Amino acid sequence: MKIHKFPFAIAYADTDAGGIVYHGRYIEIAERARMDILRGIKFPDGDVGFVVRDLSIRYVHPLFLSDTVIVETAVTKLGAASLSVEQKFVKDGVICAILTGTAAYIGANMMPKRIPDSVAEPFRE
Repeated sequence: MKIHKFPFAIAYADTDAGGIVYHGRYIEIAERARMDILRGIKFPDGDVGFVVRDLSIRYVHPLFLSDTVIVETAVTKLGAASLSVEQKFVKDGVICAILTGTAAYIGANMMPKRIPDSVAEPFRE
């Protein structure tokens, strides 16, 4: 999959008292970027879809109120029942944070299952 770019403007609600983006907000912003990728993919009836299994963030440079950031998301591994992503928060060409994570595909019985071909297709290169 090519890199998906998601622009996001930092609002007051995203920051702490010092105007710096609160560390937990990176997870919420990254989730919005991942959901944007899934827009238009039809999941089989009853399947839950992708559920985050693990997540790691490395903070490099702070983001501030009114900054515009691009979240660049790339699928780094497509497994039979999971996919791994790397999400870079980029402002003016500078990487501010890197989030890596894995999401498992969950079926109607709340157990991991093979990702259906129709769901996996957009993530193949």
